[in-house]
Amino acid sequence: MGREVVKTLVNLSPDMIVPHIIQNVQDILTNPELLQATAEDYQIFLTPAGEVYDKAAVENLKTDSKAQNVKRENKAYSYKEQMEEIAMRKEIEAKKKKEGKLKAPELTHKQKEAIKLLLVKEAEVRQKIEILLTASQPVLDLVAAAIAGKAAVLAPYVTQILPVLYKAALSPVIAEKVSQLLMDLRLSVFSLEEESLAQLIAGVTVQVIKPACQSSFSWSPDQLKKSLVKTLAKLHTATVAPKHLEEGEEDTSCPLSAPAFSYCFAVIRAAVKKHISEPEMLIQGFEVISEHTGLRGSDDDDEEVDLFHPKYLPRTEMMNFLLDLIGRTEGTVQQTAVKCLIDCAGCASGEAGCAVAAQSEVTSLLVATQNDVDAVRDAALRGLQALVLALPGSGEVFASLVRRVWVARCDPTPENRELAEQLWVSAKLVVSPALCLLVLEDVAHPIGVVREAAAEALAALLADDGDQTGAVLTQLLERYEDRLEMAPPVMDSLGRIVEQAVDHWEPRSGIALALAKIQPFYDEFMVTQAVSFFVPAGLGDRNDTVRKHMLSAAVATINNHGKDTVGELLPVFEDFLDNAPAESSYDIVRQSVVILMGGLARHLDKDDPKVRPIIGKLINALATPSQPVQEAVANCLPPLTPSIKDEAPKLVGELLHTLLNTENFGERKGAAYGLAGLVKGLGILSLKQLDIMNRLTEALQDKKNHRHREGSLFALSQLCAMLGRLFEPYIVHVLPHLLLCFGDSNQYVREATDDCAKAVMSKLSAHGVKLVLPSLLAALEEDQWRTKTGSVELLGAMAFCAPKQLSSCLPSIVPKLIEVLGDSHQKVQSAGAQALKQIGSVIRNPEIQAIVPVLLSALQDPGKKTGPCLQTLLDTKFVHFIDAPSLALIMPAVQRAFQDRSTETRKMAAQIIGNMYSLTDQKDLAPYLPGIIPGLKASLLDPVPDVRGVSARALGAMVRGMGESSFEELLPWLMSTLTSETSSVDRSGAAQGLAEVVGGLGVDKMHKLMPEIVSTAERMDIAPHVKDGYIMMFIYMPAVFPDQFIQYIGQVVQPILRALADENEFVRETALKAGQRIVNMYAESAIQLLLPQLESGLFDDNWRIRYSSVQLLGDLLYKISGVSGKMTTASANDDDNFGTEQGQKIIHSMLGSERRNRVLAGLYMGRSDVALMVRQSALHVWKVIVTNTPKTLREILPTLFNLLLGCLASSNYDKRQVAARTLGDLVRKLGERVLPEIIPILEKGLDSDDKDKRQGVCVGLSEIMTSTSRDMVLTFVDSLVPTVRKALCDSDPAVRQAAAKTFDSLHSTVGGRALDDILPSMLEQLSDPALHENTLDGLRQIMAIKSRAVLPYLIPQLTASPVNTKALSILASVAGEALNKHLAKILPALLTSLAESHSTPEATVELGYAQAVVLSVQDETGLSYVMDILLENCKSKDAVTRRGAVTLLHAFCDQTKTDFSEYVPQLIRSLILLFTDSDHGVLVEAWNALSSVTKTLDAGAQMSHVPDVRQAVRFAVADLKAGVELLPGFCLPKGISPILPIFRESILNGAPELKESASQGLGEVIRVTSVEALKPSVVHITGPLIRILGDRFSHNVKTAVLDTLAILLAKASAMLKPFLPQLQTTFLKALNDTNRTVRLKAGFALSHLITIHTRPDPLYNELHGGIKNSDDCGVRDTYLQAMRGCVSTSGDKLSPSIRRAVTSTLLSLISAGEDSTRSCSAGCLGSLLQWLPEEEMQPILTDTILQDDLSLDWTVRHGRSAALHVVLANSPTTVSKQDRLMRTVLSHLSADRVPIASNGVRSAGFLLAHYLKTGQPLPVEVIDPLVKAMKHNSNDVKVLVAQLASHLAHTQPTLLPPDLLKPVLPMLVNGTMEKNSMVKSCSETALVDVLMMRKGPQGQSQAVALLDSGARDSLTDIISKSLSKLATQPEGKEMVLDDTLLI
Repeated sequence: MGREVVKTLVNLSPDMIVPHIIQNVQDILTNPELLQATAEDYQIFLTPAGEVYDKAAVENLKTDSKAQNVKRENKAYSYKEQMEEIAMRKEIEAKKKKEGKLKAPELTHKQKEAIKLLLVKEAEVRQKIEILLTASQPVLDLVAAAIAGKAAVLAPYVTQILPVLYKAALSPVIAEKVSQLLMDLRLSVFSLEEESLAQLIAGVTVQVIKPACQSSFSWSPDQLKKSLVKTLAKLHTATVAPKHLEEGEEDTSCPLSAPAFSYCFAVIRAAVKKHISEPEMLIQGFEVISEHTGLRGSDDDDEEVDLFHPKYLPRTEMMNFLLDLIGRTEGTVQQTAVKCLIDCAGCASGEAGCAVAAQSEVTSLLVATQNDVDAVRDAALRGLQALVLALPGSGEVFASLVRRVWVARCDPTPENRELAEQLWVSAKLVVSPALCLLVLEDVAHPIGVVREAAAEALAALLADDGDQTGAVLTQLLERYEDRLEMAPPVMDSLGRIVEQAVDHWEPRSGIALALAKIQPFYDEFMVTQAVSFFVPAGLGDRNDTVRKHMLSAAVATINNHGKDTVGELLPVFEDFLDNAPAESSYDIVRQSVVILMGGLARHLDKDDPKVRPIIGKLINALATPSQPVQEAVANCLPPLTPSIKDEAPKLVGELLHTLLNTENFGERKGAAYGLAGLVKGLGILSLKQLDIMNRLTEALQDKKNHRHREGSLFALSQLCAMLGRLFEPYIVHVLPHLLLCFGDSNQYVREATDDCAKAVMSKLSAHGVKLVLPSLLAALEEDQWRTKTGSVELLGAMAFCAPKQLSSCLPSIVPKLIEVLGDSHQKVQSAGAQALKQIGSVIRNPEIQAIVPVLLSALQDPGKKTGPCLQTLLDTKFVHFIDAPSLALIMPAVQRAFQDRSTETRKMAAQIIGNMYSLTDQKDLAPYLPGIIPGLKASLLDPVPDVRGVSARALGAMVRGMGESSFEELLPWLMSTLTSETSSVDRSGAAQGLAEVVGGLGVDKMHKLMPEIVSTAERMDIAPHVKDGYIMMFIYMPAVFPDQFIQYIGQVVQPILRALADENEFVRETALKAGQRIVNMYAESAIQLLLPQLESGLFDDNWRIRYSSVQLLGDLLYKISGVSGKMTTASANDDDNFGTEQGQKIIHSMLGSERRNRVLAGLYMGRSDVALMVRQSALHVWKVIVTNTPKTLREILPTLFNLLLGCLASSNYDKRQVAARTLGDLVRKLGERVLPEIIPILEKGLDSDDKDKRQGVCVGLSEIMTSTSRDMVLTFVDSLVPTVRKALCDSDPAVRQAAAKTFDSLHSTVGGRALDDILPSMLEQLSDPALHENTLDGLRQIMAIKSRAVLPYLIPQLTASPVNTKALSILASVAGEALNKHLAKILPALLTSLAESHSTPEATVELGYAQAVVLSVQDETGLSYVMDILLENCKSKDAVTRRGAVTLLHAFCDQTKTDFSEYVPQLIRSLILLFTDSDHGVLVEAWNALSSVTKTLDAGAQMSHVPDVRQAVRFAVADLKAGVELLPGFCLPKGISPILPIFRESILNGAPELKESASQGLGEVIRVTSVEALKPSVVHITGPLIRILGDRFSHNVKTAVLDTLAILLAKASAMLKPFLPQLQTTFLKALNDTNRTVRLKAGFALSHLITIHTRPDPLYNELHGGIKNSDDCGVRDTYLQAMRGCVSTSGDKLSPSIRRAVTSTLLSLISAGEDSTRSCSAGCLGSLLQWLPEEEMQPILTDTILQDDLSLDWTVRHGRSAALHVVLANSPTTVSKQDRLMRTVLSHLSADRVPIASNGVRSAGFLLAHYLKTGQPLPVEVIDPLVKAMKHNSNDVKVLVAQLASHLAHTQPTLLPPDLLKPVLPMLVNGTMEKNSMVKSCSETALVDVLMMRKGPQGQSQAVALLDSGARDSLTDIISKSLSKLATQPEGKEMVLDDTLLI
């Protein structure tokens, strides 16, 4: 009944009953007796009254009666046998008892009394348990009833009752019920959806708290651990958002309510503690905690309970748990725990939405400030700082707060001091009078750091209130006495010591520290009091640490107050030394007193006799193996040294001896201290004066004695420590030796080196670092690994430099150490790693200190470890400042990351850089900027947007942190990259970076920059990439300045819309993104600024702007209506809708009725836009926004119709089209009932004066006819036909074009009726001049659409005479393929028209029309018509027709886009054939046409047409008239340029055969081209030919090229002067070719080249050299031929010296043994003679050429005879007057040797030819022998005689003189009768030439008359038989009579 009442009350009035229940829980279930009750007590309670629970006791009582003692073991009874017997008896009894056969033994009276007492005792226990149950049961029932009634009402109290229930579960009395309650309590904090998680948490919680009752299931420790892992993982997944979501994955996590988290906290705590060595588990737990410490609630008391308020979190338990973990963990885990603690404290800070910290929370943090772990104290102080608003202002906790913070202000850790200082100020704490006594207690604190801090804190208090110093000193000394007692040893009952006595020395140590700190405030009495305590009590303490601190305190006291109290203290010390017992226990005190005396002695006069003994004692004390003692002695010596200056060298020597030679380590160490003290006292110069440094350096280099090296290092360490910066100059000199010691073979030396390095580095100044660092870095470049290793270790030791020096040198050191990690020597690598570890060891930032191994691994293995290292850095929660050593390890890893290929790595690097600037000193970061900025810039231009975004934010953070001055080059670089032409990615990165940098510089910079950005973006005259960059700023600026950017929206939208119409796609994409960004950000706040611009954009002339406006308008409507535009709207029906009524209402309310109608009407019109993309986008937006299309159309119809009419009358074509389409769409949707109303209105519109309106009418009519049925159109056809006809002849071309489309629609609907009703009347109008133009254009517009249907109507009429070429041209341009069928009629008509208009003013116009027709042909069929017809007409006999045809061909080939490559050979042949035309106009057009044809050829095609060109040229040359050698077409300006590329390409790139053919063809063309026409092409010809000759090609190619060059030189030698050097080199090279033909051609070419040579001596020298030096006869002969050719044409250019040399060589060669050489040299000499001066020529003639001595060798005579006939042939005047000429010729004629006789024949012939030419009487003495030579035995001589007869006949135009003719004719007649065919043929040819038969019969008749009858008859007979026929044949080539020429 009561349970039901509670359930009802809980539901009806929970506020009344629940607090009562909770109070009872806290009061009753916390009863200590519940926990004191044991499980045995509860079992007794469960045992029925009157029955004994302790059955074992009863059994023992029963067995006592029959208990038998076990007998002593002997031979008869072994112990084992007795025990076995007892066990057997018990077994038998048990069996009998089971069978019921055993009777219970009778109990004695004593036993009965014992059982009775046992029952009484158990009854008392039962009663006690009964009372406890009676008290607790109702409370448990109340809670159970409340949970059953309405569990949720308990949620706010869960945090309070859970700790109570956890404790109560440990009581066996109520454990079972409490366990069930804990299970059920989940219902109050978890919802039904979370039941599975709740049950898991509840079950695991019960297992974790281990209730004191039997459970239905119980897990083993391993099972529990595994279960905790799974539970925490599920809890983490359910509450913590995932760091990375896959695409399409959703974040389903959600934090628990605060009570639910409280319920789970026990599981979280257990999971973390059970897996404290597993960082992943800890991090999971911390993340769950952090997620819930971030909860914030409502502070409004009137509202319902906010279960997400942090006041319901178990904050105290959380803090204690986190503090415990901070003390037990390290590294990243520790830092995460610190962050959690701060967050936990933050949620109790008393700020809005937070709880107010309870005293227990503050107390927990205050207790943690006394922890010995630095991180725990740090975290506690940070937690208190977070709670500063919630800290108490009075009371016990407040007093504790003041005390703890005051002590923390003196914490040994600097960071903790700073935190405590900040807390003291922010909490506004003040010192209270009682604080001194409270701090005094902390001096004896068991924790060392607290003692140390308390000592300093006490001194700080006395600094403000020195009057308390005496009382404090007295208290300290008294407490020292109290703490001297040791804890007594623990003894057992027998008096044996179990545990030794314990000396709790820590408080005494704290007192010593305090005495050292407070001594500055002593007066003289206190000094005496203190010193009296030190000697002997304090300095003789039993503990080493206490003695050390006491000595420090005593030395400090003496140093500060010795001067004033020297008189009082010295006797005390002397007295002690004199009277102290001579026991070993007093030795330590005596040493200390000596040190104190040394400190006191500095205040004595230096001549005081007491000083020297004190110094002696101090020196002796150095042997004490105690560092504090030695250090104190060293500090005492400097001021005393002046007193013993004269003894100093001796002392120094002794100390050096001890230092270097003594075996005792302590003594050597002491000697080092003493030496340093003496040097400091004597001054730095003593190092040199006393030769100390030399001796130390020598010892350091002593390889044999390690003690020497070690001792030297000890001394150097102490000298550094004592002298500080004064010793810096010596460090540089010692450094090389120090480096070697790092790798010493002796371990002690290496350890001493490490200590020395640390000492050196710790004392270095900034200047010292500059001195040392270069040599260390230089040592890294050494080859010796030991030197490298030493340098590396010393660099590592620089970690111990002062912080300021450290920050300046680390940026130089660490990169070098990183390089060393890759060294080839293992020890160098190890040293580098160790050095980096040393740098890591001095890191003060605890977060970085924790991840130093990760950082070092990244530096050692950057390829694999950089990514994980950066991730660790990102995951680290920084709560401390990042110091210089931290940066030195972080920044190289970050710099390396920027070069990584991984996008994620670069992104993380940028994130770290962005975060760094808020965590570190900018001065420390500055040295790394040059290394970071390039990487950050590169990342800013990364293709991955995320990397660019993070890099931009990092740049912004850098600029914000360090100011613009540190980045002077950054803004200009960003501005230039913003307009980069490279890629849009670069521009995007620059824009984002610029926005973030401007954000870092502040709002003022933004306001300064924005006007420039807007004005530049508005400009239309800038490059697209520039515009793109500036538009990008509108994407990123709003994100950086969301509020400040609003004022610029109105200015920005217009440039964005303009950019949306840009012709460059990348600009449009950028503008669209910018528009979308602005729409999404400002859709609601700036709708009035956005909407008008977008609305006007819907009707813009540019479709791109319309498209973008629709998209942006859609985004705007989606945003304000709350729908997503990302859904697909693809459906079968365009009128399907997906909009919602709610969205419509919102749009209506925000836009208003009028604007909403305009917007929707614009969207509906967009559905019919001419641009597909606009249609699709508008349809999508319409479907998403509109709920019902017909309904919405009815609502917006008035607005829509107004817009349609306006657009139909628009001047913009697209708008009219859109309106017409929309009209058609409306007709389809609204039915045909609207047609009778619409069509008359549209027809009437055609009468409008507005041309745009008339065009709109046509468009509208076209759409209506397309959208309605045929029957309905036929209904209106009678009115439509005139309307369309009228529109087709409209005065406006746009109207006519639109009317043609209307005609198309009409024809498609009504068929042929449209043609019959419209075309005839239009053809009639063509004859009307007023309507001709408009009607013709109307027809053209129709043709463009319906050409196949219209052409058969038009062609016959247009081609009839007179041909309407204009109409044909207009119609052909739009007729398409339909025109092909009619070309056979059209082209002849056009040519006829051109012929008729020739030489008339209309000729040009007609030609233009004709060309337009031809160019309209674009398919293969039409092409064949055009080519066949025009090429055929090119052969016309009528020049006008030829010109017309070739002109049309030119136009077609020049302008057509049709491929006519298959007709190119035909075109080339036909056009080159026209190059012979006599009509200049034909020539020019043929040339132009050929040029157009060849321009269309690519390289491959050009080479394929070489044969075509050559064949065409040959045909053309063959058609030339007789005597005409040049082709007229090639003689035009630039004559051969059309075909030159063909030859040039083939020569350069063709196959060898093609090169040869092309070269030959080019030569053929050059022959028939005039010099003037060749002039522009000389360079293009010569260059390729020279290039080919320079390469290795076959002799055929070279021969052809040389031929062509020779022809060119012969033709236009002057134009080739620029190529003279190349040509000369090329020809000379060819002269040495292996092929004879090549050599001959080269020589021939040189003979032409020499004519343009101004300084030919080098060339003659080359030729002369070739003649002299050639071993090969053939080569020498070609050189001779070349020389002959050159001297023949330019012998006058020979210099005398060269001429004489050449002459001499030739004279020697004319008698050479080789026939060819002899002939060639004779020919050359003969050609040269004409150029010789008389004095040189005459001896040659007299002594050689005209000297024919028969006794000479025939070869000599042959050479001379050859030279003679060459002279007579080339320059007969040279020898004609020589007396011996005739005799020599006759001698040669009569020679028996055929070669000589032949030369004689030639000489005689050439001599007669000379006489004939000069008209001199012929020498009879020569004629007769010459004639007789026909009877020579040699046929060769006979042939030569006949050939010479022909030659003589050609020397004059008339018959030969009778005196010559008369003997010659018979001779030739006889020759014709010879058997030898060659003799016979030559004789016949000679007769034809002599008789001049080819010129007529006159010569024949005259000659016959001279002969006698016999000869006459023979001649007549021969003439009739063979000569008459021979005379009709063409004359053959001129014969070469000179046999000295090589052929």
